[in-house]
Amino acid sequence: MDTSGLPLVVDDSPEWGSKQLDLDAYLARIGYRGPRETSLAALRSLHRAHRDSVCFENVDIALGRTVSLDIDAVQRKIVQAGRGGYCYETNLLFAAALDRFGFPVTRLLVRIREGSGKRRFRSHTALLVRADDTVWLADPGYGYAALIEPLALRPGAESTVAGWSWRLTTEDGHWLLQYRRPEGWFDIYAFRAEPQYAVDFQAAHYVSSTRPGSPFVGQLVVQRANDEERYRLRNNEFMTEYRSGEQRLRVLRPHETVDAVRTTFGLPLTAEEERLLHDFLAARR
Repeated sequence: MDTSGLPLVVDDSPEWGSKQLDLDAYLARIGYRGPRETSLAALRSLHRAHRDSVCFENVDIALGRTVSLDIDAVQRKIVQAGRGGYCYETNLLFAAALDRFGFPVTRLLVRIREGSGKRRFRSHTALLVRADDTVWLADPGYGYAALIEPLALRPGAESTVAGWSWRLTTEDGHWLLQYRRPEGWFDIYAFRAEPQYAVDFQAAHYVSSTRPGSPFVGQLVVQRANDEERYRLRNNEFMTEYRSGEQRLRVLRPHETVDAVRTTFGLPLTAEEERLLHDFLAARR
C-alpha cells in the first residue's frame, strides 16, 4: 500500500476540543520536557512518555460510572487526577496534544484481533501521524502491547524497541499490526486508513462502555507495560509477560487486586473507589 498520498492535514476542527487542552499540564503529567516541534524525534519522545505514564484502565466502567470523551472530562481524569483510561480516552487525549504541537493527525477506529481472525466491530482507536515526510502509526493507548514508539506505515515495516518487536503487514485491504512472540508473529488489530469523526468515536465508545458482553463491561481491565515487563489484570487474574515470552499468572484476592491497581499500575484511587472496587471484586468470587 502506498502511503505517500494519504491526506493527513493539521486537524483544528473544534469537534475534538484540542484547543481546550491544558498543554503545559499534560506535558508535565507525562514528563515530557523536549522541544515543542513537529519532528520525528519529538513524536517518538511524546509517544514513549505517554505510553510510560498513562495506564490503560476501565475502573470507572467496571464500577458502573458513565465515562465521557469530552476533552475537559478526559483531562480532569488523566491529567489532573493522575488516573488512566481506556483507549478512547487516552489516545484521543494524545491526539489533542499532537494537534496542539501542529502534527497532521488522522484518528482511526480499528478491529481488535488478539490472535483471532474473527471479524469484530471497530472497538479500538489508533492514530496516523505525519512527521519528517513519513506517515506513522501511533498508539500509546493499547495497553499491555502498546507500541513504545510510532511505526512507519508501510508493508513489512518492523520496529524493535527495548527488546519488544512489532511489524505491519497487509491482509484483504487492511493494515495488520502484529507483535512477536516466541512462536511467531501475533495479530493485534486490523485497520483501514479511513479518517473517523467525533460522532464515530462516541458511537463506538457507547457500545464498548455499556453493552453487555463488551470486554470492558462488568469486569475490571487494567494494563500497562515498561521496557522489561507487560502487566495485564482482568478481575483477579494478574498476568505478567516477560521479553523472553514467559508468562506468569497469579490469582489475587480482592484486597490484593486493589493493592496491585494502586501500586503496580500506579492508579491513585480514592478511599471510596478502593472500597467500591473491593466490593465489586468480592461479589465476583
